[in-house]
Amino acid sequence: MIRLKKIIAACAIMTVAVAAFAETREALSKIAVNKKGSNFQYWTKDSAALESLKSYVKDATNKKSANFIPVEDRIAVFDMDGTLLGERSPCYFEWMMYLERALNDESYTPSEEDRAYAEVVKDAIYNSGIPGDMEGKEARSQSSVFAGMTQEEYAEYVKKFMETKAEGLTNLKRGEEFYLPMLEVVSFLNNNDFTVYIVSGSDRDAIRILVDGVLDVKPNHIIGTDAMILAENQGDKDGLDYTFKKEGEKLVRGQFLLKDVKMNKVLNIAQEIGKRPVLAFGNSSGDSSMFNYTISNPQYKGLAFSLCCDDLEDDLGNTAKADKMKADCEKNGWIAVSMRDDWTTIYGYNVKVEK
Repeated sequence: MIRLKKIIAACAIMTVAVAAFAETREALSKIAVNKKGSNFQYWTKDSAALESLKSYVKDATNKKSANFIPVEDRIAVFDMDGTLLGERSPCYFEWMMYLERALNDESYTPSEEDRAYAEVVKDAIYNSGIPGDMEGKEARSQSSVFAGMTQEEYAEYVKKFMETKAEGLTNLKRGEEFYLPMLEVVSFLNNNDFTVYIVSGSDRDAIRILVDGVLDVKPNHIIGTDAMILAENQGDKDGLDYTFKKEGEKLVRGQFLLKDVKMNKVLNIAQEIGKRPVLAFGNSSGDSSMFNYTISNPQYKGLAFSLCCDDLEDDLGNTAKADKMKADCEKNGWIAVSMRDDWTTIYGYNVKVEK
């Protein structure tokens, strides 16, 4: 029945959607900055999760409501991978870019340690599954293989990798792998005077490049995993002992600082935003602390929404993972979003799982 509803919904708006698929980043941008802000053509009409969000926003923006939230306190935080951007083709954007750099880039020679660990990560992604301790180890090795790049060089590397194919999906590049329904959510919140932040385990600089021109989120509202930033001639000198040169000096990437997942998300929200969110959106256990921090806001009612990757036709879903997240949502008071049942499409009606 749900699949039939999605087919009917798709047919009803097909003539509109053809021009708004994830075929170009320009088309994506039109969704994210939609000034109507409540169109929601990519959500099913009877989505309980969407109705919960719309009712919440209506209440929070009503000055006569006991649940009114002033504009300055309307803070919404979003995870990125698996929440705004696909993460299963076959893995996170930045992890796949790390493998490209460490294993396939003929212009770069990694250390023996980084190359060996990249092979371990590759095997985990394609064969054995990702163990719990890999997040921090991968982040350190990833920082290492990009260390020494200027910010401009890194930006160009990210942009080039964005042009590669999203593995396992038809008609989609990695840089276009945004969830259309979630772009509508960001637009909806922006148009209701919420301030949107991205709080992600991915590299902060990579996120800024990925979302530029697609999501209406300011660069200083992007929080992510960080590597050190150094002056290119600084070497091993501490920042207390070095002065940035006025003429011609650039910034380069250094070694790993902090992986922005789990409790570290709350740490960064507290330090960089300085206010507790009222809305949180994520998709995994790595977002649990951010969810709980949001819904326990002592000043305002907060909601947390978690995406469940249960669509095996329009995306590379995982039923077991989706079922676990649905159970976690019920247990913890988070709102489950079914990517199969709540959305009419994920990336666009011309994007399907490759057979």
